[in-house]
Amino acid sequence: MTSSSRRIHGLYAITEAGLIAADRFAEAVEQAILGGARLIQYRDKSANLERRLQEARVLNTLCKAHGIPLIINDDVELAVTVSAAGVHLGKDDADLTSARARLGKSAIIGVSCYDRLDLAVAAEQAGADYAAFGSFFSSPTKPAAVRADVELLRTARRLLSFPIVAIGGITPANGSALVAAGADCLAVISGVFGQDDVRSAARAYAELYDFNANATPPRNAP
Repeated sequence: MTSSSRRIHGLYAITEAGLIAADRFAEAVEQAILGGARLIQYRDKSANLERRLQEARVLNTLCKAHGIPLIINDDVELAVTVSAAGVHLGKDDADLTSARARLGKSAIIGVSCYDRLDLAVAAEQAGADYAAFGSFFSSPTKPAAVRADVELLRTARRLLSFPIVAIGGITPANGSALVAAGADCLAVISGVFGQDDVRSAARAYAELYDFNANATPPRNAP
């Protein structure tokens, strides 16, 4: 496990442009951090490059002030430009090797593995910092996403030594089982940023790790 991987634990809050008003974008992200988010991912699929650059810069400054890694969704060059902590790669994005060469050894690079353990094994061997599985539940962000199940998490936890991220329709009510099964992070979009009280919503997820502190042994425990 790399030093970057050790920073991946707890609530992983992911922004979504349609859920956050432009005039309170930074405020909403800061409220998520104050509520307990331990990683922030900037996700914007629009073609508005100027706005994406501006927002990513603002978030990177904010995250650095709080000691929280900012991960950029899909866009390696945007991550380089704003000096973000890392990037998250999907199946149609840059390959891991080229992303690592561009971002450097200390960058956090995560890989979407959907419902496939083989992709996660390959990602770990190639030097990724975490694997993301999901969707575990119905997701308003990606309603047609492939489904993963809790047993996949349990199997992955036995086979993988780097962090595992669970994503997709996760709520405080259903997230506890995922944490207990081995999810180092719960990645959440609308469950945090789609709520009126972002800080309280984030806290409800962050507290799942306190409640499950003794449910799962530490990585590489005997």
